[in-house]
Amino acid sequence: MRSADQKKNEPLGRTGGGLATRKDRTIGEALRRVYQDAADERVPDDLLDLLSKLD
Repeated sequence: MRSADQKKNEPLGRTGGGLATRKDRTIGEALRRVYQDAADERVPDDLLDLLSKLD
């Protein structure tokens, strides 16, 4: 029998340079969500005004 921690680190398959584990995949998915949330945020008008003054 394997513990939950051992199962998290089981290889899932090849990804680019090696084997991905469940833990790696979970971390990767979380990072993609955080990045996408940040990329989707609206730029505040104050910052846009400051940036326009640089031109």
